[in-house]
Amino acid sequence: MKFIPYGYHWIDKDDIKEVVKVLKSDWITQGPKIKEFEDALCKYTGAKYAVVVSSGTAGLHLACLATGIKKEDEVITSPITFVASANCVLYCGGKPVFADIQDETVNIDPKEIKNKITKKTKAIIPVHFAGHPCDLEEIYALAKKYNLMIIEDACHALGAEYKNSKIGSCKYSDLTVFSFHPVKSITTGEGGAVLTNNKKLYEKLLMLRNHGITKDPAKFTINHQPSTINDYGSWYYEMQELGFNYRITDFQCALGLSQLKKLNKFIQRRREIVEIYNKELSKIDEIILPEEKPYVKSSWHIYYIRLKNSQRRKEVFERLRKKGIGVQVHYIPVHLQPYYRNNFGYKEGDYPKAENYYNSTITLPLFVKLNKKQINYILNKIKEAING
Repeated sequence: MKFIPYGYHWIDKDDIKEVVKVLKSDWITQGPKIKEFEDALCKYTGAKYAVVVSSGTAGLHLACLATGIKKEDEVITSPITFVASANCVLYCGGKPVFADIQDETVNIDPKEIKNKITKKTKAIIPVHFAGHPCDLEEIYALAKKYNLMIIEDACHALGAEYKNSKIGSCKYSDLTVFSFHPVKSITTGEGGAVLTNNKKLYEKLLMLRNHGITKDPAKFTINHQPSTINDYGSWYYEMQELGFNYRITDFQCALGLSQLKKLNKFIQRRREIVEIYNKELSKIDEIILPEEKPYVKSSWHIYYIRLKNSQRRKEVFERLRKKGIGVQVHYIPVHLQPYYRNNFGYKEGDYPKAENYYNSTITLPLFVKLNKKQINYILNKIKEAING
């Protein structure tokens, strides 16, 4: 059996055709496909505004900048996530503060968030882990009570739903960030997006994405005197903020547009595979399966299992790898990374639920192209690895 990765993209002839069209056109970057993709994301999610960027990490960084995160500000997020969810706060000079997770969903626990709120807290970054939406109503209520911003890290969750609203609608948040990395719901190669219903945040995101520059005369701030500048015309622009080059290309957006048309089918196939996994793996007593709450629809970015005997995790993991199954672990708790230990004094035992989850978890392959033969092979090898 050929090596089976934990995640893999789907690219078909239609996707390639759309990219080639752009490559043959007059615009390969900063052209019309950017806005077209943004509009399509708004239509799909129900958000008013979208700003597409070079990566999900770039989106998180810009979201923090747009909400005004600065030195001494604290932002609460989950320890079970990729490091970008916390690093984006550091980029702005703020301090990431972690709140422990729920056992059943592996998402950040609203009760733990409340315990971490201080006078310095400026925002909350809930992470929709594995594509399962967080308890957004409870988090939203906390944000309103304590006057906090909410930035949804939905890099796993394009296509997910919470209480009949699409993740990305920003119904319970100020901003939502998506990733279009190849293992995500849809891909643009690298890429991401920030969605919002707030026009001021939207306009700030547009400027920050492009070096902090505006070409809109209505927004110009300098009072030009003839003695300093004779005149200015359509070439003129102003850098008003310290921004970044977080732009995305037109051919990436063409790919994204083509992929977005297939998103519902992608999610449906992921859910079919999850159903098979759940049915077969529920027969193995040593495994704890992931849960999906009745009021959400997960996008199932990843499928993870937990071993009741965490001491066996490494043994089972290595056995599966030797059989050509690209199992993975999502994630090493961020607070246990050397940078966070050394700079913030975090240590083992600080977030016991997150650490218990990490010590027992294994991520199994889950992607649209995964076929019946591969699924059966994976299931058989899991049974062998655990019983062997």
